[in-house]
Amino acid sequence: MLKVAGLFTEYPNERGQIVRAAQDVSFEVPEGKLFTLLGPSGCGKTTTLRSIAGLERPRAGEISVGDRVVYSSARNVFVAPNRRGFGMVFQSYAIWPHMNVFQNAAFPLEVGDRRYSAQEIRDKVLRVLRAVQLDELADREATKLSGGQQQRLALARALVMEPQLLLLDEPLSNLDAKLRERMRFELKRLQRELRITTVYVTHDQSEALALSHSIAVMNEGHIQQIGTPREIYERPRSQFVADFVGTTNFLDGTVMGRGAEPGHFRVRTEFGEVEVRSDDDLRGNDSVVLSVRPEDVELAEARPQGDNVWEARVDQKVFLGEFLDFQVRLGGRILLARSHPSLRTPIGDAIYVKLHPEKCVALKAA
Repeated sequence: MLKVAGLFTEYPNERGQIVRAAQDVSFEVPEGKLFTLLGPSGCGKTTTLRSIAGLERPRAGEISVGDRVVYSSARNVFVAPNRRGFGMVFQSYAIWPHMNVFQNAAFPLEVGDRRYSAQEIRDKVLRVLRAVQLDELADREATKLSGGQQQRLALARALVMEPQLLLLDEPLSNLDAKLRERMRFELKRLQRELRITTVYVTHDQSEALALSHSIAVMNEGHIQQIGTPREIYERPRSQFVADFVGTTNFLDGTVMGRGAEPGHFRVRTEFGEVEVRSDDDLRGNDSVVLSVRPEDVELAEARPQGDNVWEARVDQKVFLGEFLDFQVRLGGRILLARSHPSLRTPIGDAIYVKLHPEKCVALKAA
């Protein structure tokens, strides 16, 4: 298990100003799981990863893997990066151009402290090349590989030392969209089969949702929320998380009282009373912001049964193949809704909107 506790990492920028990159960052990654640090550029996610790797020296906190402490400000422990034994893959794959695929993957074994026989090196290298499906290209020049193959070779080179921890910093960002999508499946398969504890850094929400067992959403050096991909997407704890992960509608409201179910509340909005849910203990007259995902805005030409139903008007719609994006005008607001292409309501016509209470998340207004 990786444990990061109370991590503070700061450094001076080119003007000598102190950048507070990681502020009281704490999380745990169980053995064999993939944990993602997700956030916008400059939020502190890469600095946190580099602190784990030993490439940055934090000001305070503690980092341990299993029973081994690799950094502790309180105990004055700092293990050098090359002594930590972690595998790391950067945004730039740093493939050696003068070596073939086999030689690139074998390099860490040949320069490490431990001495391996030629047969041991061959066995280990071919095992990881099989895992990343490059074993048939072992003799190919590294410069003759495609972008996806180079990415897999960088992974193989990190895995060949059988690291206790694998650190991945935006490893797919240099690939085109279709290849990036394929490599997500490859990464997920590899991580599942090899069961290597992995910390993954990305700003791509789709990547984080697709790959992770758990996600920490970061902003301005702080962790905003930690949870499973489903929890992060469906139960955001702040407006920042709801806005950063996916697309959502934000609606201002005022709490009127408790709803019909535990965790439900009645909220007054500009177009009427809405029943919502919240993980916060809300009180009457609290100002809240409602977050509703477009796919949870149900549209129908006939009035649906139940509560949270209003008549709206189609303002715009865009055909995107497997679904339609609608903009519907409800009161003075425009709501984004996502629907099946079979819904053919013309622009300007009336349409009914239904919001399921479980899908309307009330967040305390900032």
